Amino acid sequence: MGFTSEFGRRDLVKRTAAIGLISVPTMTALSACATGGGDDTKQVEKGKKSAKNPLAVNESAGLDVVIFDGGFGDEYAKAAQAEYVKAFPKTDGKIKHSATQKIQAKLAPRFNGGTPPDLIDNSGAEQMDFGTLVSKDQLTDLRELLDAPSLDDPNKKVRDTLRSGVLEMGQFEGEEVWVLYYAYTIYGVWYSKSLLAKHGWEYPQTWDEMLKLCAEAKKQGIAGWTYPGKYPYYLPFSLYPFIAKIGGRETLDAIDNLEPNAWKHDAVKAAFEAYHELQAKGYILKGTPGLDHIQSQVAWNEGKALFIPNGSWVENETKKTTPKNFDMGVGAPSSLDSGDKLPYGTIWASGGEPFIVPKNAKNPRGGMELLRIMLGTKSTQNFIQQVSSLSSLNGGTEGLRLPPGLASAQELWKKAGDNVVNPRLQDWYVTLQKEKIGVAALGEMMAGRMSPKECMAKCQKFADETAKDSAVKKYRHK
Repeated sequence: MGFTSEFGRRDLVKRTAAIGLISVPTMTALSACATGGGDDTKQVEKGKKSAKNPLAVNESAGLDVVIFDGGFGDEYAKAAQAEYVKAFPKTDGKIKHSATQKIQAKLAPRFNGGTPPDLIDNSGAEQMDFGTLVSKDQLTDLRELLDAPSLDDPNKKVRDTLRSGVLEMGQFEGEEVWVLYYAYTIYGVWYSKSLLAKHGWEYPQTWDEMLKLCAEAKKQGIAGWTYPGKYPYYLPFSLYPFIAKIGGRETLDAIDNLEPNAWKHDAVKAAFEAYHELQAKGYILKGTPGLDHIQSQVAWNEGKALFIPNGSWVENETKKTTPKNFDMGVGAPSSLDSGDKLPYGTIWASGGEPFIVPKNAKNPRGGMELLRIMLGTKSTQNFIQQVSSLSSLNGGTEGLRLPPGLASAQELWKKAGDNVVNPRLQDWYVTLQKEKIGVAALGEMMAGRMSPKECMAKCQKFADETAKDSAVKKYRHK
């Protein structure tokens, strides 16, 4: 793809002064040991298929579930498991549930030993690499679940109840669906509506307005931005849709496809220079490079910074420190200038909390059935109320009073319409996205230790290395 387009304000941005490191496991142990076979697996016998049991679940077999214990916690999963026991009373007392943040460390040995759980929420900083799992034939194709009747309406298949784009996120090549994303995450620039209103400020719809607001806030002793400096792969939550807005969807597609010059696009240059300007002008909260996600969110809750790039899980994750009058809101990336390819309001929204059913699980049908239950209205509404997030079920909010952040996120998503982007780098190439581009490139630039030009070169170098690595399975947009 050739990148020759020019952007009006790009040169103006040049008026600027020109996680600790988190290790993301690459599952080398799994790559070396997993054989991908399932011949020796002693799976439970199938049950009798019926209208109430369309997946032919063994009605007395146990179920082994592992949930990532992050911003959403695990209570929503426990509630769904209780519904599973109601549907299959003979499983009472046979549901093994565990929650952890150490997904890779806890589960790689189980995959290697051929005894993985039946259902896994493969999320967090230590999530297992999906590309490796798929290429090593470690996952169950979920199309049987997707083609089963939905819990609420037997005349509708599960696949027909999902939000747009969710099913495709679980595909890597071909028609198989290996991952089902349960949450539906709205990414963007999060802020306190009450704090802006207190000072008579409005959310900036252009980058010039953003810089002007940050300058005014600085005079008031308030930083413009903060972010998890220890885990700077949060920055793309607002930076990637900013790049797409400037240069069009094809810019992100080229990045996802590991194309040779993807990170040299004018839109990437403009976006990097804009974000670097925040750092160069002192609009980033002092000490941010040393903050983790919780510390940065607490500082934001305390009004020390106006904006933070994040996903819609942030409302639940910060509920203990968010003041009652905070009135959380989320904004779309500001427009760079009139040359932007996509309109203001363009956002990144996509499935979150990726669930997988291992191929060598003892009770894979039970794992799929629990997912079917979770995608019913009752479990979805419980999830929404408990964790302030939408689910991948297209609906479920009817009759619910949404908290401020989630109400703002849903409004933002509705206004975006078709202008929703979904970068795939974070699920196709986990290590590249988090450890390399996120920490070693963007983190260094935003800490003031690397120029935008150097950051672009570093990102391209990392992408090229991944593209040439024969051990890494490659994926492309269709």
